[in-house]
Amino acid sequence: MRIVTSIATALLLSVCGSALLSSTVVAAEKCEIDKRQSRAVGASAAKKVQKSFEAYTEGNLDEAISILLEANANNDFDKAYVDRMLGNFYAEKGQMKTAIKYLKTAVDADILGGTDHAATMRLYADLLLQEKQFKEAIPYYYKWMEFTCKSDAQMYRRIGIAYTELKEWNKVLQVADKGLSLSDTPDKGLYQMKLTAYFNQKKYKEAVKVLETMVPLFQDDKRLWVQLAQFYLMTEDYDKSLATYDLAYKNGFLETDSNITRLAQLLAQKGSPYKAATIFEKHIKSGLIAENAKSLKTLAGFYHNAKELKEAAYYYGKAAAISNEGDLYLKQGRILALDQKYNDAIPVLKKALDAGIDNPGEAQFELALAYLSLKKYKSAYKRALLAANDKKTERSAKSYISYIKDKARMHNVTL
Repeated sequence: MRIVTSIATALLLSVCGSALLSSTVVAAEKCEIDKRQSRAVGASAAKKVQKSFEAYTEGNLDEAISILLEANANNDFDKAYVDRMLGNFYAEKGQMKTAIKYLKTAVDADILGGTDHAATMRLYADLLLQEKQFKEAIPYYYKWMEFTCKSDAQMYRRIGIAYTELKEWNKVLQVADKGLSLSDTPDKGLYQMKLTAYFNQKKYKEAVKVLETMVPLFQDDKRLWVQLAQFYLMTEDYDKSLATYDLAYKNGFLETDSNITRLAQLLAQKGSPYKAATIFEKHIKSGLIAENAKSLKTLAGFYHNAKELKEAAYYYGKAAAISNEGDLYLKQGRILALDQKYNDAIPVLKKALDAGIDNPGEAQFELALAYLSLKKYKSAYKRALLAANDKKTERSAKSYISYIKDKARMHNVTL
């Protein structure tokens, strides 16, 4: 947070109007800011103050500071007044540590007129917050509200920022709720503070309630829809997570590959693998999701689950061609065989063996079945024998060996 000071008007009122205001008797009010009378600076300091202000209004900030540093402040009020001006000037110059030093003396003197003291106290607190002096800033925001008799939502927001940085989550929640109760319109920042606090306390169900309030209030904030869907996942409410992701997708709010992937995964898990595949495929083709072995394997899996064998085989093959992963060739070969495309399956299954798989017998057994379906009994027998050497496929292969022998004998084929 960057504090931008705009002090010309305030200083003009203070410098030029102080003499008139000092002769006015302020009626007793309940609020301290209204009780505190304004005063004129002493004659010796007044000339320097006026000259400094004139330099400032002409854009000579360094000259304005130099003049003030020479001011002869004969009493506590004059010193506080000059320190306040110096604090403002140094803040505008960007020298925050020096600004804080002068503003602190002006605030701690607690002697300036009501409006001046309130403005000085607020700027001091803001600079402390900006300079990450969070613990020191908090009490001055409360003092400002007490002095001005204003319960201000923005002050509670600043206090909430400080407590967030201090990781005092229960206090963040208290302050955020207080600020929200005072806000004329929904304050996204205060809601976000509550969300952050609940998240860091691992109170995910409470975080969900905050987001369920925020999303209808700030419907155009794409990030909130995604956060709500993610928190539903964290609380294992998969139906609501899917519904939220799906609605966010339809509104064009899912703009990253990870969010599209998560939507597709949820669709597949909840019984819509074909929709998952078409969405995932669309965004691979658009370039949002990188086309690599991993994404193509995922897409193939979606089509496989949807029993779209042609597409599944195609994408397993593309993934395998990139990674040369034997298991992917094996999956492609099995699907081609399942789709009765035996002549296409055979070279793919051989590629699986060439690329290497943990259990070669699986590919050998699939080859045996493919050759058997093509009535190539000699090749089928050879592959079945090889599959019988693998513990994983030994039993299945042996059960087929005698069957292949019978078929070969019936067709007068010598094995």
